[in-house]
Amino acid sequence: MELLPTIWFVAIAVLWTGYLFLEGFDLGVGMLMKLFARNNTDRRVLLNTIGPVWDGNEVWLLTAAGATFAAFPLWYASLFSTLYLPLLLVLVALIFRAVAFEYRGKVDTERWRNGWDWAIALGSFVAAFGIGAALALTTTGLPIDANGDRTGGPLAWFSGYALLGGLAVVAFALVHALAFLALKTDGEVRHRARRWFVRMVAVAALPLLGWMVAVQFLSGKPWTWALVVAGVVVVVLAWLWARKGAEGRAFGATGAFVVCATASIFGAAFPVVIPSTLDPAFNLTISNASSSDYTLGLMSVVAAVGLPLVIAYQAWTYWVFRRRVSSSHIPEAHGFLPAIASKVLLNAGPQQDRQQPGNASSPGA
Repeated sequence: MELLPTIWFVAIAVLWTGYLFLEGFDLGVGMLMKLFARNNTDRRVLLNTIGPVWDGNEVWLLTAAGATFAAFPLWYASLFSTLYLPLLLVLVALIFRAVAFEYRGKVDTERWRNGWDWAIALGSFVAAFGIGAALALTTTGLPIDANGDRTGGPLAWFSGYALLGGLAVVAFALVHALAFLALKTDGEVRHRARRWFVRMVAVAALPLLGWMVAVQFLSGKPWTWALVVAGVVVVVLAWLWARKGAEGRAFGATGAFVVCATASIFGAAFPVVIPSTLDPAFNLTISNASSSDYTLGLMSVVAAVGLPLVIAYQAWTYWVFRRRVSSSHIPEAHGFLPAIASKVLLNAGPQQDRQQPGNASSPGA
């Protein structure tokens, strides 16, 4: 087995793991804007927990896609062309979500905030579901021919595995976000998040466990089956720790769960990067889908220098914003646009007064 393609397959799996771990909780927080928060103060607390880090978390998605494009161009071409429609929806959802973060606080009206809250919640849901569906299909199979091209119509990709993967990432993101909120907030939001986590974690883990088991039956290995068992163990530990109020351990356990999941799924699929549902002879593997050794070698040098810097910077960001957030930290709501309008009126007032005929400061006085 080629060394460099294997290294880059592992690297891409690690990048997706990092994305699901970090972006998982902020996508979940976005969905909880409508499912969990009771009022505007709660929603502002939720937004402040992810405000400093959400855009940095998305770097992992860009890096995973970029690494796939450079290291395995045929994998990238087949996956992104076959899943063009759902991935386009993911892109639109991420754009709406990002715009909503920036625009939500610009006007202090309930109607304005409610619209952007829905944009955050639905954008987070569509992004999580689409990413989960895409990852599930790249590990269970797509209808591709000998050239790596899709056969069938624009919805030929849709299957039970796509639905399972989408639900798995959505459910994981929700409980991972609850564990994060219990760790990151204080006061009533913190205690309610922990209660919800204890109630939901066992059920929410089932779709991801189902995806893990499905891939094992397709191409599992003894050590990847062991990771499935480890995943069950850490879910139980997360539940026990959350009940005891050990919020940091509970959050770490949900993170360990997604590590077990991605390692078992990608490990079982290896060395195939996209199985063909038409004929196993059409499978894309790390051998027939990778770039040249020169390209992979150059990428390895760049990654060895750049990746530690990115990780160090992001770790520093989390350290700086490590303190808990509570409703007492939230100032009174105010709108940006009304404030600007007030300033314009105040500045315009004296000028209008100076133009009045009877004003002592007017030219005709």
